[in-house]
Amino acid sequence: MSTLIEISSEAEFDSHIKSLPSTTLSILYFHAPWAAPCAQMRTVLAALASQYPATQPPTTSFISINAEELPDISETYEVTAVPFVVLTRDGKILESISGSDAVRVREAIERHAGSKASTGAPATIPPPLAAVPRETGPTTATQPPAGAANGDALTPEQSKEALFARLRELVKAAPVMLFMKGTPSAPQCGFSRQLVAILRERSVKYGFFNILADEDVRQGLKEFADWPTFPQLWVGGELVGGLDIVSLYFLFFFFLCLVSLPWLNGLVLIGEQVKDEIENDPDFLREHSVNKAPVAA
Repeated sequence: MSTLIEISSEAEFDSHIKSLPSTTLSILYFHAPWAAPCAQMRTVLAALASQYPATQPPTTSFISINAEELPDISETYEVTAVPFVVLTRDGKILESISGSDAVRVREAIERHAGSKASTGAPATIPPPLAAVPRETGPTTATQPPAGAANGDALTPEQSKEALFARLRELVKAAPVMLFMKGTPSAPQCGFSRQLVAILRERSVKYGFFNILADEDVRQGLKEFADWPTFPQLWVGGELVGGLDIVSLYFLFFFFLCLVSLPWLNGLVLIGEQVKDEIENDPDFLREHSVNKAPVAA
């Protein structure tokens, strides 16, 4: 029977896809560890995979991809949310399903691969999983909150309080702070690389934090900012957003006005046309550039 294969790198993904014949149906499953619906969809796809025989050459290939860890692949397949399932054959996208609709996913696979499984019956979807938060677990704070006695065990609430206190300091460590995967000299994802390039082109002075080097910050900042993806750009201790979701048009107005505009808080404009317009504007990020023009007397 077939199995759900976990892909850990772009090279592994490219190698696997190239090894498949043009007749193979590839089921690409994009997920993220922080998204609860992904656990159910993984169970669904594993069950569906088991219903299809492992043949040579393979007729189907079930592939699991961490959308956050491999953003370049996610961008290629236009992943906008998780869970996200893409069916491809011979390099062409046949169908994309966003969300946790297990019935729709099964029907799509059966439609493109055929419903006859190894048992001769349609695949059975397992019942929904119950998501129950852990009552205990490892603390994430690296230092105790103010007033805590030395040596005392931290409660989950105290751990969260301490971590958030640390994050409040981190986001204000520099006027412009970039929380990214990797470092400016060695970005570890396409979105981080693009945002670094934009800041670098405008000689913007900024601090950075490699979230891959600190799991506490990486997971805590998602909740602290109410923003689940990276990179994250913070200005004056306020979240501007990330290149992959928030329009740089909002960023443009933020830096020009140097104030928080309430009526712009919900503005989301996505598109290469807007991005190109901003990148071609000589005034973009001028206030934080080391080459900014002196103020006229």
